[in-house]
This record gives sequence, structure tokens and C-alpha cells, in this order.
Amino acid sequence: MTFSCGIDFGTTNTAAALSINENEPTLICLEGDSVTIPSTLFIGTDKRIYFGKQAMQLYMNGANGRCMRSLKRVLGTDLMASGTYFNNNKISFSELLSCFLKNIKDKIDLVAETNVENVVLGRPVHFQDNNPNSDLRAENELRQIAQKAGFKNIEFQYEPIAAAFAHEANIAKESLACVIDVGGGTSDVSIIKIGQPLMSKVDRTDDILSSVGIRIGGNDFDKDLSLKSFMPVFGYQTLQGGQTPYDKVMTLPTIPFRTMAEWSSINSMYTYKELNFARKMLFNAQEKEKLQRFVELIEKQQGYSLLNTVEKTKIQLTEQDTTNVLLNFVSDKPVVAVSRQNLNESIELDVARIFKKIDECFIQADIKPDDIQYVILTGGSTEIPLIQDIVFHNFPNAVLSQDNKFSSVSVGLTYDSIRRFSKRESFKECMIGSRTGYSGR
Repeated sequence: MTFSCGIDFGTTNTAAALSINENEPTLICLEGDSVTIPSTLFIGTDKRIYFGKQAMQLYMNGANGRCMRSLKRVLGTDLMASGTYFNNNKISFSELLSCFLKNIKDKIDLVAETNVENVVLGRPVHFQDNNPNSDLRAENELRQIAQKAGFKNIEFQYEPIAAAFAHEANIAKESLACVIDVGGGTSDVSIIKIGQPLMSKVDRTDDILSSVGIRIGGNDFDKDLSLKSFMPVFGYQTLQGGQTPYDKVMTLPTIPFRTMAEWSSINSMYTYKELNFARKMLFNAQEKEKLQRFVELIEKQQGYSLLNTVEKTKIQLTEQDTTNVLLNFVSDKPVVAVSRQNLNESIELDVARIFKKIDECFIQADIKPDDIQYVILTGGSTEIPLIQDIVFHNFPNAVLSQDNKFSSVSVGLTYDSIRRFSKRESFKECMIGSRTGYSGR
């Protein structure tokens, strides 16, 4: 039997599905009974590596070690070469990423009861904006990481196109769809022909009318909300100086706060250099009680606790208009009042940039939004009311499909793996048959 799988290695979460020959894709439980796992790892002081929710729980409960999240964002960047340090030892990001992907492969192999060699990996339309060389480098790096994890035959597919493949089994006639995938690190849009009559085609190139992407996603929304509603409690955009008539008053430097608000850069704040700089800001600050909280974030390495709280608040505000957030990991336990309006205001510029890309996608395809019969939403951030409202406004005539937002890409990738690898195996069998005098018919 020929096994193949699809892996949606996401910036925030990862999902995987497995297929045997031409059977339906089966989602794999990657952590307990969950078919998704946070793309997070924790290195303990004993050098043991933990993954997913377990990794976050260890970190949040104060275990000694290093927590890392959103590692996918370093692909194609100079950080891949520079690596990171833990306990004075340099660790390559390639090694960390391959460990995470190996953990996923082990779960797939366990279900398959064999070594699964064939995989289609999801990828954003662009790993890096406006940088083709970096984009190619990112895909090559991910290929090498998959090889280190144990895969032999590795293919790639755009994530929004995979999401379309996952939905088309339920669409009887050939139809025109717009897929909007707002992931953790990127947002991608594709316009594609889908439907049951097209599912048997191995080459779907002609069905893809256009694809665009931008390096904005849920992680950026977390950063936006953090800077808008949370970081001011820690001194962001407050003043320094004015302690003497000759002491110039100015806004505190913003870079440390912005670095602490980004999932992929938090760990860079936990150095003596950054701590010393924060203490100097505290000395010059006019609102010292706020800066003291920021210094404490660095001293106690609570940046992930803060950003995890921000992310939960963002999710809460998809269901409710306001919330009061207790920051109980800070000594004086401040309470932050946050509203959906605050969320909308913080992310509106990034959302506008995403929908500008959608406009570009329609220009490339040379069609109008009114021509779209299905809009497929995938990625957790498409649940944000502001995004939902704009979609409903822009596509009033389309059927909205948003089932399985967190796993549809992996299912679609597995459908794609069936097409790709079953054809490859059939070709091999045909060649063997020709050499032995057996035609295979």
C-alpha cells in the first residue's frame, strides 16, 4: 500500500492528515485527542524538547528552560544562519524545526504503522514579501528540514489552494472560488476553479487563476493589540526626562516594547544588554511604576505570558464586546480594560493591507468579486468580526464556506498528495512491468 500525507506546518498551529492509496484523508491526533498542535517547543535545562501545549504549560508554570514559538517565521531570513543560544550553547533553527517536524512524522508513522516517506507540505504564497530569493531560500530550507525529519519524497502546495481542495469534495459542479487564508504569519488569497469533476486531475495548474500573499497574520494582530491596549501599561509611548529645566522631555524608545510584542522576537529580550537598557529607561522615565513592570517582564522572562494573554483576549473579543484582563503574572496585578473597538482600531491598517492584496488577486485573474460562487475562509483569524464583516460586504452573492478552519489545509494537502504520489507509484509499476514483460493490464 502507498502511504502519503499532508502537513500544514503553521506559524501558530500545525495539523496533519494521512491517506492510504485513494482513501479519504484521515486527520492525525497530534497532541492527545487534538488534531492540531501549537507550533511551539520548550527546551528544558536537561536538553529534553517538549512540544505544543505541553511546551507552553511547562513554560507558563515556571519550568526552567527556553520556550520558542512562531519558528516558521525565521525561514528565509538571516536568523536561520545565526541560530539562537541556550545555556551558552548555540542551537540552529534548522535543528529545532526538524525536531518539531520529526515529532509530527512520528505521530503519522504510528497511525500508518510504517515509515511514511511521501509528504506534501503547505507553504504560504510568499514566505517573505517582495523578496523572491528569500522566498526560494525558505522553501529549500523547509525541504531540508523535512528530509532531516525523515521524509524522502517532498512536494509543496500553496496553503489557500490546499484549502480549496479540501472543500471541493462537497461541490457537485465546477465552480469559481476565492480562498482567503489568514494564518498566524501570513495571509494568502487564491482564485481557483473547484468541484467534484476536477478532483481526479493530477495537474491543477490551469484551474488556478491567481494567487497572492502578504506577510501579515494573526501574530501581527497580537502585536497590534498588545501595542494598542497592553504595552501602555508597561510604559509604551510614555515620556522620559524633564527632571531638570535642562533635561529634554521625549518619548521613551519604542523598539524594546515592539520587540516584546512579537512572538518570534521575545527571546531576544532576555539578555543582560536588553535588561540593562530597560533599567536605564526606568531611571529616566516619568511614569516609573509602568516601566518597573516592563523591567519585571524581562527579569522574570514573562513575555510569553503577556502575549499569550493578548492572544486569548483577541479570541474573547470575537464573541464579546468588552473584557477586563487581569495581568496576574505582574507583581502589582494591573487590570486592562479592552474592547472590540480597541481590537478593530489596532488591526485596521493590517486588515486593509490584506484586502488590498485580495483586490490585486482579482486584477490578476481578470474577474470581478460578483463572479465568485464560493468564498472559503480558513485560518483562525478569519473569525475576527471585522474581517467577517468585510467579507460579507465584498461577496454578497457568494456561498460562504468556513468549516474546519484549523484543519482544512492539511486535508487538502493530503488530497493533493494522493494525486501526486499515486501517479508516481503507477508510473513505477508500469516501468517495472515493461522490464519484466508484464504490461500491468
